[in-house]
Amino acid sequence: MVDERLRVQSPHIPVLLEEVLESFKDCDEGYFVDCTLGYAGHSYAVLEAHPRLRHIGIDRDDEALEFSGKRLAPFAERSTLVKGTFADVVPTLSEYPITALLADFGVSSLQLDKEDRGFGFESDRLDMRMDNSAPLDAYEVVNHYSRERLEYILDNYGEIRSYKRLAGAIIEARSKAPVESAKELSRIAAQVLPKDGKKHPATLLFQAVRIEVNGELEQIEALLDALEKMRPRGAMIALITFHSLEDRLVKNRFRDWAKACICPPEAIRCTCGKNHAIGKVIAKKPLTASPKELKRNPRSRSAKLRVFRFGS
Repeated sequence: MVDERLRVQSPHIPVLLEEVLESFKDCDEGYFVDCTLGYAGHSYAVLEAHPRLRHIGIDRDDEALEFSGKRLAPFAERSTLVKGTFADVVPTLSEYPITALLADFGVSSLQLDKEDRGFGFESDRLDMRMDNSAPLDAYEVVNHYSRERLEYILDNYGEIRSYKRLAGAIIEARSKAPVESAKELSRIAAQVLPKDGKKHPATLLFQAVRIEVNGELEQIEALLDALEKMRPRGAMIALITFHSLEDRLVKNRFRDWAKACICPPEAIRCTCGKNHAIGKVIAKKPLTASPKELKRNPRSRSAKLRVFRFGS
């Protein structure tokens, strides 16, 4: 069971924590890499459960790294924290005996809830940077992107059916005065997009802008590329996604990694030797939040955990 102290001491509730711990239950030695350290909820629990594991925690958020450094003080002798993107850091770890790797691609609750980070629908800022020193922010995207580029990100990153209308509404609004806040951007979305149950009308718009600002899909692709090249022997790879774009990338790559036969579909018979699988998908369907977790943390409703194990 999860130590209740995790929920008291951390400002962020780690999603699918029980499922992550179960996935890593046999990972007793080597290195555990937390690609999205955040506020160390997952890392704390894994380190507590596995006293011989060494740890590398990666994040691009200074505030998260500062907090997690204190949070993980009991494990300081076997924990190293690194500032950067996981796409940049993970390829440098090829010589480390990685036995477990986790990435939680969601935005942390503290980032969403802190008004000065500009992620929330009611924020007076328009920012959305996971790294406050990054040059591109949401203000730049919303106020200076061309119509064509806005339409592209709304269509491809937000999968918004009325992406042309929404891009037009943003351009019309900014032609009168700059869109200064996330709150104002939310109002523009509400005027164009219909309500979808309990989901805020601006949800997909904010998703699209945030993905663009932080290069999130490119980061995931780069991580998967690095892992495919590294192929850490016997390592368990646990990746948590929050929307279909992320999940599709992970699902398809795991499927490809598990393919024994790589002959083209039109081949009459296999000629490749059927020995090309580099590991195994642990479960065909992703793990999702239990009713108990959904009640405690409604933000876990979109989370999906997929697990892959590289061959020994």
